[in-house]
Amino acid sequence: MEDPSLEIQSVEVQKDLKNLIGRSVRIDAVCYLSGGLLCNIEVQRADNDDHLRRARYHAACLTATTTDAGERFKDIPPLYIVYITESDFLKHKQTIYHIDRIIRETNTLVDDGQHEIFVNTEINDGSDIAELMQCFLQKNVKNPKFPVFSNRIQYLKEDEGGIGIMCEVMEKYAKEYAAQKKDEDIRTALKKGIEIETICEVMGVARDYVERIQKELLVNN
Repeated sequence: MEDPSLEIQSVEVQKDLKNLIGRSVRIDAVCYLSGGLLCNIEVQRADNDDHLRRARYHAACLTATTTDAGERFKDIPPLYIVYITESDFLKHKQTIYHIDRIIRETNTLVDDGQHEIFVNTEINDGSDIAELMQCFLQKNVKNPKFPVFSNRIQYLKEDEGGIGIMCEVMEKYAKEYAAQKKDEDIRTALKKGIEIETICEVMGVARDYVERIQKELLVNN
């Protein structure tokens, strides 16, 4: 965000945002910044989705879940979306893109409190931001310009405590992937009209588990 005085007060990683009407979403990281600012950081290596609409949906979910009922719209906190991709999907050969809302007729900037920043590792324009992005591509990071980042990577890769943390994270992701795969298989079976009893027997799950997924399908469709 190119603000050296910015202070991060707390960070939540892999934050689940439940949505009873539409699809729920998992946010990579939510940072609570000084001055009441919110920042959602997303990292996407795959290039098979609409990143702009994904960022828009995440912003909407995060705004809704961090706004109290009855709160005045003018009190909704500013939100920054920092979206990091491997490829330059916008195709304008820039390392960083700031996307703003403008009045088309007057080319006047409109500030509604939402700020979208897209950064990629593909384009290296020689800036500090580009140099930081290149660190994401390195196996061993020892860049004196980014000491906190470098030290953290070294700790996670070389220190016994850091390696333990990484093992726990990988184990957690493996379990979550297995659960997501099971849920997706059940959704596919339901869409094909397979009986709930058969799904329970084949997948080894309880009936209420399958019925919950069935209700979610009905709501989303």
